[in-house]
Amino acid sequence: MNSSIRRHLLTDQAADLLRSRIESGEWEVGAKLPGETTLAAELGVGRSTVREAVRMLAGLGMLESRQGAGVFLRRSAPRQDWDRVLRTEEIRHVVEVRNTVEIEAARLAAARRDEDDVAALRQALDARSAASATGAAAFVDADIALHRAVVVAAHNPVLTELFETFVPRLREAMLDLMDVLDLTAHSEPDAEVHRLLVEAIADGDAEQAVRVSTAHLARLRHL
Repeated sequence: MNSSIRRHLLTDQAADLLRSRIESGEWEVGAKLPGETTLAAELGVGRSTVREAVRMLAGLGMLESRQGAGVFLRRSAPRQDWDRVLRTEEIRHVVEVRNTVEIEAARLAAARRDEDDVAALRQALDARSAASATGAAAFVDADIALHRAVVVAAHNPVLTELFETFVPRLREAMLDLMDVLDLTAHSEPDAEVHRLLVEAIADGDAEQAVRVSTAHLARLRHL
């Protein structure tokens, strides 16, 4: 599994474990938590993962890091906007990984695609458009199918395997994105961007494919 994906999975798991311990009453509000080394051993992760997990929970108002003093419990339950904050953070993590995988896939696809790949891309683009009338889940699946066709057209089996490993997390994040931004499949988000990407790959224009993919993912990263 890609190291970026693995790191984010571990951070999420460590944050969930810490949150469970906090909510169980293991520490009182105002109490100092054990140090990084102790928590790392207890959670079975590295110290850097503990730091990221603490930072995540601090952002939710549960923990407070005090320079030179340690980490203290501010509240035993997250702020009321916990769900939205956590989901937005997860979306950002997923977009970062997409940035790594899909921009390179677009570049390689433009250089290596064949007639079958182009036909598959156009079919997937049409299916994405048609799926906008069938609900969020079907639309997300169609969108992923289009991006899968781009990755397949890169003709790199390792890249394809990496993408497939990532798909379940990608699907979850995309559904959350549509919910967080109150989007509907009927609006067919970013239809023109995806059309431009397919055309760039079909034309063998690697620079344009990278440009379109980069701009699209940059916009998602800053939502």
